[in-house]
This record gives sequence, structure tokens and C-alpha cells, in this order.
Amino acid sequence: MAKTTSERLREYLAQLPPKAQALLMREFERAIERGDDATVATLVLEELRRVARSPSDDLTARAEDPARLAFRPLKPFLVDGNAAIRPGQIRRGSLLPVWQWLCRDGAPDAARAFEAALAQPAQTASASEHNRAANAFQAAAAEAIDLVLTGGADSRRTLSRLGSPQAIEDLPAIGAVLKAREALDMLNGRLPATLRAFGESQIASVNGALNNPALQSRQVLPFALSLVVARLVAPWQVIRLAIAAAGSDDEIRVAATPFGVAVTMAIHDLVQIAGGLRADIKRGNFANVPDGLKTVHDGVRGLRTELDIRNDSAWGRQLASIRVDISNALQTEIDSVPGRVRRLLRQRPAKDISATSRLDPIDVDETAALIDFVAVCRTYASELAINEVTLRTFSDLQHYLEPTTEALVESLRGADSKVLPFRQMQVKAAIRFCEVLFGRDYAALMERAAETALNGERKSARAG
Repeated sequence: MAKTTSERLREYLAQLPPKAQALLMREFERAIERGDDATVATLVLEELRRVARSPSDDLTARAEDPARLAFRPLKPFLVDGNAAIRPGQIRRGSLLPVWQWLCRDGAPDAARAFEAALAQPAQTASASEHNRAANAFQAAAAEAIDLVLTGGADSRRTLSRLGSPQAIEDLPAIGAVLKAREALDMLNGRLPATLRAFGESQIASVNGALNNPALQSRQVLPFALSLVVARLVAPWQVIRLAIAAAGSDDEIRVAATPFGVAVTMAIHDLVQIAGGLRADIKRGNFANVPDGLKTVHDGVRGLRTELDIRNDSAWGRQLASIRVDISNALQTEIDSVPGRVRRLLRQRPAKDISATSRLDPIDVDETAALIDFVAVCRTYASELAINEVTLRTFSDLQHYLEPTTEALVESLRGADSKVLPFRQMQVKAAIRFCEVLFGRDYAALMERAAETALNGERKSARAG
């Protein structure tokens, strides 16, 4: 299989020395900050970060990259891109400007001491010594960030030297995580690897793990909740911690607790998944759509069921917006399916079929995927406000496909040699569509009928 452009680029970048990778990363990040054309820079940065995050990397051994070790506590919360983020997230692109500011202005002495400790030969400096040096720098960095955030005009001028607006926005979160790194690390160790059925016993256990003053501040709690979200099989269920904290499902009482941020986080994540779904649907990429639809459907239904959310509240409007966006994206594609099926299976007159007439196999594949897509949408139609269009389309397909397939099979009996190959292609496509819509048993029945029609025609020809 031919390699994609991204795969070839990633292979090339992986062959570069770590220092060259770091230099490239800095230059492309600076280009984005300057406002240059970000298309190529963003592509290369994403691939560089994938290479840099390879599972084979040993973070403690990368002495040539002290920033990576210094910011290791931030790793569970990093997201790519410069788009809007939710509480409990930090943009990966903010790390380099913040590191440079710490080395230059924020905590230069601590940074030099940290880099000197990492520069020690492996024979004289153990991993634990590197970690102690990292802890010392992290404490100094958190103090420096806190100092600049609580200062006056001088601090604002200092912040402007960060250059990136996103880095300035992420700075308080970076400082909060570095300051609470030990409490967050302890929580990470106490949480189960997977939270499947997030019931009362598990909620009580997680609440116990969260019962730490260092985790309860407004700045740190979203990051503690992000660690919980990462373990949930159904991430939207993090709202159950907010409901438990409020002792009520009323949105006003839930929003009044510090844990109300969990609802904001859950809704933001659903918005992001819905955005990805819209993009996949527009590109005709339906491979991940069923899983995405299920996630959005379950999340929206869960929030509407477990929380008493008013339609005119901020949360209510956000949930309504998700449903409308998904409905609009799905409706156009669903409406197009019957027309595509008719175009492929329409019985053309024999005079319109030549020896070179063919069905495009890609078109057939895409149409089969769309039929499956409509079937998947039926499961989630009610919650996603596509009930009417989905039921209508599914009914149209059923009423059209069954008689059309039977008619196409029958047309094999009288087809001459010029027409027969095209008719067989149509029958094969129709049977494939039937398998998606009616199941394998019906498709097998149609296959046997087509084989009987062909064999009967051959026997008649031999008898003649």
C-alpha cells in the first residue's frame, strides 16, 4: 500500500537528530506566532509532536530537552492546535513560549541550575537526581508564574513578552498544575485504570480521592476532573460528581458548586466530537461516524436525563446547538442516499448499454457505506433530531430496493451478451445494498436467484 504524504513526512522527521527536531519545532511555532501562513507549519508541527511523543521515548533520559522533563506534569492535559479549550486543558503550543520566558525572565537562575543538573554525565547523575532537579525547577516556575500573575503594570508588560496570546491565556493553568503537581500525581495513582459503570460506589471512591485541599481550588479542580474523565468509558458521566456534590440534579444548584465545571467540560467535549463528526461527514469519511454518533447521542441523552437543564439556560442552549448542528450535517447526507441508489440500479434500456458500460466501484462502495450510515442513524434519530428524515429515507430504501433487486435478477434471463456484464454489475451492487439493509440471509437468497437466472439462461442457449 502506498504511503501517504503524512507518513513519509513522519518517517523523514523521525530520522532527524533530537536537537534538529527541537529546532524545527521552535521555528515553526515562531512562524505561527508571527502570523505567517500556518498551513504547512501546522502540518509539520503535528508530525513533529507525534514523533516526539513516541512511546519508545524515555523522558528522563532526554537530557538534551530539559523543557520536556520540566513540563512532564502537564502531559495528561495537553491538546494540539490553537482552538478554544475547555477547563482542564492546556495548549501544547504554549509550552515553548513559557519555557523561553522562564529561562529569560521568570526563573533564569533556577533554569540554569536545572539545565546544569541535566548536563551531568550519566555516570554521575541518576534518574532520581534529574527528577529532584526537575521538582526544584517546577516549584520555582510555579512561584514565578504566580508572582507575575499577581503583579501590576510591570507584570502585564512582562506577560506581553510571551508573544503568543494563547501562551498568556494558558499561563495561569500551567502555574496551577506545576504548583499542585504532587497532589495531581497522587490522584493519578489512586484512580482506577478504567471506570466503566460510574455508579454510586465508584463516585464515592473518586470523591474520596478528590478530597484534598490542593485539588479543590478553582484553578486545579478542572485538571483533577480531567484525570477522572480520561478513565471514564463514558466521559460525559463526570457530571455525576457535580450532581453528588450539589445533592441535586437542578442545574442552578449544580452550577453553584465548584464541581459545576464538570458539566461545562462534558458539554465542551461533546461539541468537539460533534465538530469532528461534521468534518468527517462532509469529507464522506464514514468509518468513525457510528462511534462518534453513539458518543454524542449517549452524552446528550445522559445530560438531558440526569440533569434538570432548562432550555433557555447556557447549558440548555449549548445542548440544543449540538443537536441542531448534527441534524443539519446528517440531513443532507441522509436525503441524498435514495437518489444515489436509484442512479446506480436504474434499469436502462438495452440500447443505452454498451459493451464498455460499467458501474464505478468507488461509487458503489460509498453508496453501501451511506446505506449503512442511514441504518446507524436510525438508532440515534430521536435524540439527535433526525427522526423524520431518517425514517422516511429508510422506508424509501426498503420499498425501492426489494422490488428493484428482484427485477434486476429477472433481467438476467433475457439479457444478450452485450448487456449481460452491466446487468450483472447492477445485480451485484443491488445484492450488496440488500445485505446492508435487510441482512445476510436475504442477500444470500438474491444471490441464489441470480445464479439460477444465469444458469437457466445458459441451459436455454445450449438447448437452442
